[in-house]
Amino acid sequence: MPFKHNAARRRHIPQVRYRVQNWPAYEAGLKRRGNLTLRLDEAALNGWQAPRRTTPGGQARYSDTAIRLVLMLRIVFHLALRQAEGFTTSVLRLLGQELRVPDHTTLSRCGRSFAGRQPKVIPHGPMHLLIDSTGLTLFGQGEWDAEKHGRTRRSWRKLHIAVDAGTGEIVACVLTDNAADDAGQVPALLEAIEGKITSVTVNGAHDGEPVYPRILAARCTNALTTPTSAG
Repeated sequence: MPFKHNAARRRHIPQVRYRVQNWPAYEAGLKRRGNLTLRLDEAALNGWQAPRRTTPGGQARYSDTAIRLVLMLRIVFHLALRQAEGFTTSVLRLLGQELRVPDHTTLSRCGRSFAGRQPKVIPHGPMHLLIDSTGLTLFGQGEWDAEKHGRTRRSWRKLHIAVDAGTGEIVACVLTDNAADDAGQVPALLEAIEGKITSVTVNGAHDGEPVYPRILAARCTNALTTPTSAG
């Protein structure tokens, strides 16, 4: 589907050209892109097999660490499931490890559960929290048909995020539909955060009456809500 944003004035947008000034450093950077360094921790090798199950049911063969490793290699190198299985097998062979790699069927079945998991970020010390939201447009055949023929409006979602200002890490996030208000998602974001909060900075869309009491009750040492212009 063609990119239609600013289509009317696309010809008037000046083209920016970049020239390489330092060719040795540029070529060295290109070579580093092909450098591959893999290191497996001893804990990962020792925990490759799944722990013995104590409840009724079948015994799993691979641990979450092994499945997560293969899926991570698949994402990094843009591989299919069978290709990721073969690539991991060759890497373990080069490292001198005789470990059985999860097959593509196991990766496909277990990858669905890993996709919904969110790692918990435990901050070190009090945080300066930044809360904002952004819109996510849904694309697909139905969305293209809606834009082409004008039958329905384009659907989208809202992603509410809380960022640690000191480290830039996303410590909490909530995905809602486009009808959810920003101020109503602040309690859910604060409940998912572990540790003390020094201050909270939000934009004008989050500036509401339910926000202030919830921030004061969220283990804040010096709770401050600084509304800015909505953007």
